[in-house]
Amino acid sequence: MLNRRRLLSGAAAMAATAALLPRGASAAATNYDLIVKGGRVIDPAGRLDAVRDIAVANGRIAAIGANLPPGSAQVVDARGKLVVPGLIDIHTHTARFKEGPELVLKDGVTGWIDAGSQGADHIEDTIAVAKSAPQQARVLINIGRAGILPEGDTMDLNRADVGLARNAIAAHRDMIAGVKARLSRDVAGPNDYEVLRRTQQVASSFNLPVMIHMGQTITPLGKLIDLLKPGDVVTHMYAPPPNSIVDDNGRIIPEVTAARRRGVWFDVGNGQTGHMRWDTIDQIVKANFWPDTFSTDWNTNAHMTGVIDFPNCMSKFLMLGMPLDQVIARATVNAAKIFPVFRGRGTLAAGAPADIAMLDLREGDFEYLDNFNGKRVGHQRLFPAGTVIGGKFTAA
Repeated sequence: MLNRRRLLSGAAAMAATAALLPRGASAAATNYDLIVKGGRVIDPAGRLDAVRDIAVANGRIAAIGANLPPGSAQVVDARGKLVVPGLIDIHTHTARFKEGPELVLKDGVTGWIDAGSQGADHIEDTIAVAKSAPQQARVLINIGRAGILPEGDTMDLNRADVGLARNAIAAHRDMIAGVKARLSRDVAGPNDYEVLRRTQQVASSFNLPVMIHMGQTITPLGKLIDLLKPGDVVTHMYAPPPNSIVDDNGRIIPEVTAARRRGVWFDVGNGQTGHMRWDTIDQIVKANFWPDTFSTDWNTNAHMTGVIDFPNCMSKFLMLGMPLDQVIARATVNAAKIFPVFRGRGTLAAGAPADIAMLDLREGDFEYLDNFNGKRVGHQRLFPAGTVIGGKFTAA
């Protein structure tokens, strides 16, 4: 049953749809390219949660309504499925692999950020993959000129080269969306504070956000957090001590609270090693400090780890008690606010780009892993069921 708020949002969507139609035309007379039919449409940006059809024409959402006439359009049967805005993953390493974009597309991901796979020395490699992707994609340049290194990106402080990073951004300003600083003790060691200071020097020259990989740093987290400006992103927010976002008593440290107030974003960054531990997660959940966005820290072996896919990472928060619409919001409309490339996405509003994810919400007993072989059992899990991008449907 629809409440008043949903009725009003539905009316707004219908009005927007009518504005898209030629004068004197009707929805019945419109030629759609594709209709996603009969799914439970959840669009947190439009406060819509109802069984609806979604019509696509010319790569954009043309109409949302009940029993839209298909005409000659391709029909995708979404009965029994969730139909949500295309998922936006702001922390991946998709661009390390030529096959990466197609693999995450099958997971429902219609927009992604490669978060610092490469630095200035080889940034063209990741940019080439991002440019060839079917989705909207951008890269963050690693402040370490050689990118991700097994021995640590900036253990040698000389690798945090401000001039080289600035030159790389100037040459590729259309594709570089920010600067990444990995700050863990095995990545930056005692250089972490200076590395972040240099990262801000680079980013501020171009009015770009910084994303920091936090957790297990040598410098206290509060001191590092104080260097962050509005629009910056803290990823791996559930990393356990040393230097977690909670103190020894399970309270959020004051610098973290202050950072959120001034507009710093906090992101999950599920990952595989060292970033999520259930006891730390429990403390942060108890403190009611929820993430702004979800992300996977995706690699090609993600399907063989506790990451699995983006919908699986989202499902962990259903287990932790987050309502379904809020889970969807953190993977769509919230993520769309951070990087300009995603502006106007993360919604199913009429006129928006037709980035659509179909998800299967199953009931049962599902095992979820942290990064320390810790296991929890939840009773719901989201599975990818198909993606629409550019008016074309891709099965999961």
